[in-house]
Amino acid sequence: MPPIAAVGGVIKPMHDTPLYCDLETFSEVPIKFGSHAYSEGVEVMLFAYAFGDEEPKVVDLTTGCALPAELDQALRDPERMTVWHNGGGFDRIQLRRGLGITIPVERIHDTMVQALCHGLPGGLGPLCEILKISEEESKDKRGKQLINLFCKPRPKSQKLRRATRETHPKEWAEFIEYAARDIPAMRAIYKKMPMWNYRGRERELWELDQRINDRGIKVDLNLAREAIATVARAQKDLAEQTQLLTDGEVQAATQRDKLIKHILAEYGVQLPDMQADTLERRMNDQNLPWAVRELLAIRLQASTTSTTKYKALINMASSDGVLRGTTQFCGASRTGRWAGRGFQIQNLPSRGLPSGKEIEFGIEAILAGAADIIYREPMKIVSAAIRGCLVAREGKKLVVSDLSNIEGRAAAWLAGENWKLDAFREVDAGRGHDLYRLAYAKAFNIPVEEVDGGKEKGPMRQIGKVLELFMQYEGGVGAFITGAVTYGIDLDKMADAAWDALPEWAVMEATAAHKWAFKRDKIFGLAPKTYIVCDALKRMWRAAHPEISGYWGELNDATRYAILSPGQTVTARRLRIRRDGAWLRIILPSGRALCYAAPKVDEKGKVSYLGVNAYTRRWQKINTYGGKTFENICQAFARDIMAYNMPAMEHWGFDILGTVHDEVITEAPDDDDIGEALLSALLAENPPWADDIPLHAGGFEAPRYKKDD
Repeated sequence: MPPIAAVGGVIKPMHDTPLYCDLETFSEVPIKFGSHAYSEGVEVMLFAYAFGDEEPKVVDLTTGCALPAELDQALRDPERMTVWHNGGGFDRIQLRRGLGITIPVERIHDTMVQALCHGLPGGLGPLCEILKISEEESKDKRGKQLINLFCKPRPKSQKLRRATRETHPKEWAEFIEYAARDIPAMRAIYKKMPMWNYRGRERELWELDQRINDRGIKVDLNLAREAIATVARAQKDLAEQTQLLTDGEVQAATQRDKLIKHILAEYGVQLPDMQADTLERRMNDQNLPWAVRELLAIRLQASTTSTTKYKALINMASSDGVLRGTTQFCGASRTGRWAGRGFQIQNLPSRGLPSGKEIEFGIEAILAGAADIIYREPMKIVSAAIRGCLVAREGKKLVVSDLSNIEGRAAAWLAGENWKLDAFREVDAGRGHDLYRLAYAKAFNIPVEEVDGGKEKGPMRQIGKVLELFMQYEGGVGAFITGAVTYGIDLDKMADAAWDALPEWAVMEATAAHKWAFKRDKIFGLAPKTYIVCDALKRMWRAAHPEISGYWGELNDATRYAILSPGQTVTARRLRIRRDGAWLRIILPSGRALCYAAPKVDEKGKVSYLGVNAYTRRWQKINTYGGKTFENICQAFARDIMAYNMPAMEHWGFDILGTVHDEVITEAPDDDDIGEALLSALLAENPPWADDIPLHAGGFEAPRYKKDD
């Protein structure tokens, strides 16, 4: 059956023969500034194409020729599907800007997105290697050198500012050949890759994603420029203070090695490093000379704020002051969540920030050029103000909403932890207790009213928070360390506070676990008491969550069985798992699948697959286990809840600008008819495949983006 596309709201069959396309372009604007900024100065040099399995053709547009009639007609044909690699995020944008041709996203099949939807890397070269595309069809590795030669401006130090077909005719001929070879490579991976997650509703969602990226979000460029200027003035002042305190031996506190050497030589104080936690700890040491503590404070301020993010905003904004192309559909491997591109909205500072009102005042101070006068440490307010650079357009407002503890709800619903689902329903109805206090009470088997004496915040609640956020994916003592770093918890103090309340059975089991870990040097540098308390809390949380903790092993067993039984569907509560060929799929309630390539079970029963390592970014063997698989599932499920409701948000007049994990950022008319309450209701609407999970969302309306208080 030929491919289909929605044109003008009507489903139409496409031609049987797709048109494979690829562009080679030049722009003075670096591609790292994003496809949209890049496109404002783009020149399309080569257009490679092929109809179906025909031999590729390359049009050299630098000769002044026009597109061949067959190509021009096919590009404008509403019934012709075109296939590109990163065609949505790059080529269609350059085509529109460089040649004045607009292809609706409904007529674009993007093989890069197809790959990402199935847990594969997005690069054409790596895909050819992974899918074992023949050498004749694979991407030419010489291409990178040719792209660097012809697609980028030459260094300013060189007399020749641009290489062309006239200046490098031999290399240009190679470049044309390279452009032609990209087509067979793309065509081969298009045919080899699965389509499970790049059709139907997921395909429509990608099309919405493209409209979101084209829409973009307005940037307050004045605030960005003033923030950079504020940092420059503050750095100059800190440098002068450093010079004064070191008699000119150190010119700026950012000169780490010189500063360490000076402090050792002048004061006999040896510092292992200049990490923030080291500086903060030593600054409070009253036994250190005043000058040393002052230098450490200056160093901490000088390294607090980088202007990199502000510069990225300025560089990536289009000429109309709008930041576009900041999200990648299915960019988070396997889970399907959106990932950031360029300016990372997902990675903005979120903890230890001043209050919303303080940040608002700070923004006004920065805009007035007075932040370094008002604040003793202006770097901190500049760092906190970065979200405020994202603003609503004139006559509009930002409306933002976030799904409340959606991963915790997903875990309870998928595993059938019914008491917890009831607790969420009570909280949503305004009758229940804070879930972090409830987690502590459940683990310690005490009335929730006794947690922190009934207060909503306190050390017991912090312990409950770490338990809730780090235990549901089979986390152990190591997860406590991560939680302590994330939320600023002193584990030794926590151990002292919790010790007397621990049940005897948990202490006995944790003590035995400590002895085992100590012999194998796996105690993470923790004191015995601290390790025992962390391990005991883990056991208490698991005892309070029998369905979730039991599900980890069930998932692992089901996964192993499915891998060893190709073609059979294994049911694991609300999930279906099956292996087909080289793929293991965990089919979610939404119908979307988590995809794992080349799954294996070793002789010890351990499960592995091939995937992109989150740290090395390389395609390699990855070991997994029940809790890690459950984490993938819960995050993917949370993504599917939000994604299901996004079209309804657009229908009701909320222009979606982007997502941050489980938060959706929208723009709406600045009036009372449409606002946060409606957006939150839409975001928390139950999809038909999860009609009984308790959902709740909340957010804010504001002229500037911010962290919800």
